Amino acid sequence: MSVESSNVGAVEETVQGWQDGIEGRIKGLQTGSYARILKMARKPSKQEFRQTVIVCGIGMLVLGLIGFVMLWGMDTLLPDFFRWLTN
Repeated sequence: MSVESSNVGAVEETVQGWQDGIEGRIKGLQTGSYARILKMARKPSKQEFRQTVIVCGIGMLVLGLIGFVMLWGMDTLLPDFFRWLTN
């Protein structure tokens, strides 16, 4: 099979089309509403980061506690309740 009869040109054109699409989307980010947000973004201070970590940690603990209580209730209280109903 010779190089002239292969589909190398079609593959290159397809890949070039993908690359042009990606570059177009990235250029659109520079002028859109995302650009304004990225320009306003800054690195948080140590205090802001610490507060964020504390708040997220408290939220995770609360959600874990709620899940644990629900699991305990389903394993302990519900079987006893259904046994009481059927007797």
